[in-house]
Amino acid sequence: MSGLLHLLTFLLYSALGLLLWRSVWRPAGPEIAQHPAATSAVGRLAVLAPLTLHGGLLYLSLFSGTHLNLGVGNVVSAIAWLTVLIYWLASFRYNMEGLQTLVLPGAALCLLLPLAFPEAHTITHTESPLFKSHLLISLLAYSLFTIAALHALLMALAERRLHGHALSRILGKLPPLLAMESLLFRIITVGFVLLTLSILSGVMFSEELFGKPLQFSHKSLFALLSWCIYAALLGGRKIYGWRGRTATRWTLAGFAMLLLAYIGSKFVLEVILQR
Repeated sequence: MSGLLHLLTFLLYSALGLLLWRSVWRPAGPEIAQHPAATSAVGRLAVLAPLTLHGGLLYLSLFSGTHLNLGVGNVVSAIAWLTVLIYWLASFRYNMEGLQTLVLPGAALCLLLPLAFPEAHTITHTESPLFKSHLLISLLAYSLFTIAALHALLMALAERRLHGHALSRILGKLPPLLAMESLLFRIITVGFVLLTLSILSGVMFSEELFGKPLQFSHKSLFALLSWCIYAALLGGRKIYGWRGRTATRWTLAGFAMLLLAYIGSKFVLEVILQR
């Protein structure tokens, strides 16, 4: 039954992503300026179905035993679910047209990872309020930076098509690039605050459990490198007015460090080294 539900959710994510991709990125026609509110409402309602199924499957997988199962598949799936949820909620306030064409296919792939890597990696001390706070803040930070990275890629694609005069429907629906850039830095700012809190809560959690404020490892190294990159990006934006391709490159570089910090380390330890 679980396998069938995974397949159904995967197909729903994939079908929605494909339909939206074809409607958004195909060459623009004379109706490019039309953007009925009803279309956006139907799209949001459609996303809610796989999002709900994904959440139920994730809950069953995370709490399959007496302790929280934070294997690499579950962690990536949780980040993907939170990413779709944050995108879905933000779409009620902000014009995030086009981002779903990147978010939904990614969620479809991440949904299958608990099946591909079913090895359990149970975590003790999950009853600790500090650990719960650290885990939630970390997952939210990853999800926000995932959205920021996808948003930066969307900006790069739109800018490339605009400069290449290859107009598509998306350019008629997207806000101006400056407005998209402003939204990108809002996302990064909130993500940076959460990343800072994640690092600080991780230090406190390590102190509480192991008597050490910080266990130096490649995970902590890449996390600090990511923090430094995003700090430099926000500082460069404030002082030097960094924008455009510079902002995109720094955003993606910081996200790459985050992937190496946690997901990369978990993949190496659990899948390759079988620890």
